[in-house]
Amino acid sequence: KSQLDLARAGVEQEREALARLEKAIRRWEEEERAALARQAELEKAAQALEERLREASAVEEELARVRAAEAEARRRLGAAQQRLAACDALQQQKARHLERREELAHQRGLYEELRTAFGVQGVPAMIIEAAVPEIETEANRLLSRMTNGRMHVRLETQRETKAGELRETLDIRIMDELGERPYENYSGGEQFRVNFALRIALSRLLARRAGAQLQTLIVDEGFGTQDAQGRERLVEAIHAIQDEFACLLIITHIEELQDAFPARIHVTKTPEGSVVTVI
Repeated sequence: KSQLDLARAGVEQEREALARLEKAIRRWEEEERAALARQAELEKAAQALEERLREASAVEEELARVRAAEAEARRRLGAAQQRLAACDALQQQKARHLERREELAHQRGLYEELRTAFGVQGVPAMIIEAAVPEIETEANRLLSRMTNGRMHVRLETQRETKAGELRETLDIRIMDELGERPYENYSGGEQFRVNFALRIALSRLLARRAGAQLQTLIVDEGFGTQDAQGRERLVEAIHAIQDEFACLLIITHIEELQDAFPARIHVTKTPEGSVVTVI
């Protein structure tokens, strides 16, 4: 009986152990199913994460492209702003140049008017035309005194061209008792008288217009081209008008003329300098 009881007790213990094992197996199976489910969830989450990572990589690449495009756009914007600033500067420069061009055009117009006014047919011609009668009258008055009325001149300020047009000029016509002849056909003394009369007439005109009087006459080496007879006639011409000047100075190196005038200033050059003697 005791062995049976022991056997029964052993069977009961085995049953309890078996029940515990079955319970543990069920728990392990549940834990395995839960682990598998968790594994599936994690695998799904891993796949989703990989997809997100791929999407994030694509986003980063797109972000990099956007940033590169932004940088390029900023660069182009800066270059465009520089070009725009340069265009603004060019526009301002253009405006200044146009303003300067108008100013220069206006000045050119004024200078053209001045060029015309002071050209051959402008103010000088008007001045000459107005002065010619006075010069001609004074020159003829002096010539009459120097030649006893034998010679006179006529000053012409216009000449007719072959086309029939009038051209501004200044021609000196010289006449004597034989009529009009070219300047070259007159003797040296006659040429001197004409030159002398015209120069004095012009000098007196300029002096009067300056509000002064021509009181001093200086003749510097005006006899060198004349022979003895010609020099004598020139001296006579000077004497003929000497009363019209307060002071008459004749500068010459010709010794024959020393006694032609009542007083003379003799200048001698020495190593120490020039010596002046009034005779």
